[in-house]
Amino acid sequence: METFNAIFARRSIRKYQNKALEAEKLTKILEAAMAAPTARNKQPWRFITVQSEEGKNRIMAAHPYSLMLKTAPCAVIVCADKTEATDFFQQDCAAAIQNMLLSATDLGLGSVWLGVYPNEERTNGVCKAFNLPENIIPVGIVVLGYADETKGRENRFDAAKIHKENW
Repeated sequence: METFNAIFARRSIRKYQNKALEAEKLTKILEAAMAAPTARNKQPWRFITVQSEEGKNRIMAAHPYSLMLKTAPCAVIVCADKTEATDFFQQDCAAAIQNMLLSATDLGLGSVWLGVYPNEERTNGVCKAFNLPENIIPVGIVVLGYADETKGRENRFDAAKIHKENW
């Protein structure tokens, strides 16, 4: 798939088929995540893959908008290691998450990004549910699987939001 096709085909999917995600596809998605740019090339990201029912239930207890995990086969908690991060860890992890979403689309999968940080309740809930050490901050969760819904392309381009040279 060409880059523009993946960008415009990517949509937030919240309904999934009860079908396993192949390990090879998950590995490719994580490789794409780690190919993202980072401030000072610190690569502060860390990933927790969650495929067990017990693990998915812990996410659902910690995050109010994660109920699609009842059928989705996989979630990846994207974290930042504060000992290796710069002040730009949120952007670093966001770039990794965007790469994950686009690569999932390219592989024929559905995905959705669930925000965690800086929401204190969600951050603390995920930290507690997954016994994260103090230096690890959960930034977001990417849910992955085979879509059980179809969404068409949305045109979000708005020329009124573009300023030239000055505001």
